[in-house]
Amino acid sequence: MAKVKKIFVCTNCGAISPKWMGKCNSCGSWNTYQEEVVAKDTQQEQKKKVWKAAGKGPIDAQPIALPEIVAGNTQRLLTPDGELNRVLGGGIVPGSIVLIGGQPGIGKSTLMLQIALGISVKILYVSGEESEEQIKMRADRIGDIRADCYIYTETNVSKIQTQTQKIAPQKKNRKSVE
Repeated sequence: MAKVKKIFVCTNCGAISPKWMGKCNSCGSWNTYQEEVVAKDTQQEQKKKVWKAAGKGPIDAQPIALPEIVAGNTQRLLTPDGELNRVLGGGIVPGSIVLIGGQPGIGKSTLMLQIALGISVKILYVSGEESEEQIKMRADRIGDIRADCYIYTETNVSKIQTQTQKIAPQKKNRKSVE
């Protein structure tokens, strides 16, 4: 989504100011500044334009009528928790996002860490409210410390995406639902 920015332009000489001014500093005219809205592309949109110009980027997605979509055999990542697999329709869909909600202190973070430690793939476990030390102490209590489970404490989505690309967590499990 483009970022919206307001600028003020003198209608007499075209001078630009970040705020409205009564007298133009360039030409000396009074009450000639008019507000204009300028949309600036985000970094991601700018990158897309560069890739498209080079012929390397994907084309923009277009709406597709539901009957035209071919349902595939998406292989799901099985968790060690059969009930969670059932609730998720047979396991975790690679690339999906699942929101786990509930009252404070009922074990959401513990459950997610148990799942992360119980899946036999490379995992990036991101927490926006607990420190690495808190997560490590919980993992010690669970008792299954794995070298391919990476802990990252961050709330900035851009930084999380960067680390996801660096760590390259795996998407598929050897066991899958058919």
